[in-house]
Amino acid sequence: MKIAVCVKHVPEAASRRIDPSTKRLDRSGEGALNAFDANALEEALRLKDASGEGEVVAVSMGPQKASDTLRKALAMGADRAVLVSDESAAGSDLVATSYALGKALAREEPDLVLLGQQASDSDGAVLWAAIAERLRRPMISQVAELTASDGKVRGKRQTEFGYDVIEAPLPAVVAVSDAINEPRYPSLKGIMGAKKKPQETLSLDDLGVESERAGEAGSKTEVLGLTDPPARGDSRRIEDDGNAAEQIAEFLAEKRLI
Repeated sequence: MKIAVCVKHVPEAASRRIDPSTKRLDRSGEGALNAFDANALEEALRLKDASGEGEVVAVSMGPQKASDTLRKALAMGADRAVLVSDESAAGSDLVATSYALGKALAREEPDLVLLGQQASDSDGAVLWAAIAERLRRPMISQVAELTASDGKVRGKRQTEFGYDVIEAPLPAVVAVSDAINEPRYPSLKGIMGAKKKPQETLSLDDLGVESERAGEAGSKTEVLGLTDPPARGDSRRIEDDGNAAEQIAEFLAEKRLI
């Protein structure tokens, strides 16, 4: 079975900022593999190990720095990596991103596409649905347990009413939650071996993506403005010198909250 895993290169939490000139997330700083995508990659590796055969391909779209994230995916155990990187793709929203990624995935023709439930830099949690729509494949989301056999995939997910068990024919798209597994750490052998594994970089032209369907031109959403969060109202800092509880009670009484 051939499994494609979509992985995202996300900015480190400490360095995340919005570029006021472009009104987009600044991706020039350090980045890392999106944590939810590490769960998806781990699950793909486990499915391959369970079957004893197959191929795991890590697929990403982003700047050239995303190759660092793909090298980690290779070090974890992916067989090869594909990066869609093109300056014309900068500023792509969900619509434009799913179109380009859909083209890259269609080129691979995998039996199963795995994604993390969401990305830590946007928390959109909808890319998997858009990818499934682009590929015209069945989709299961929020999967906490996953099995694949006999040309079918079965996912179990928790809901407020209990558990859903959903079965779909392959090829399919599955988004996993972070409860599905504990991602492995790359071993020294894996890190060294990653240097020898195939890593391909594709432009939008390579995928046949029209310029008007990528980047800001192909996006259907637009950020019109940015503002600072509202200033906090009056506040009082209470130092615990032994009577903090009394001071808190007095403050709440003043505000007529008790």
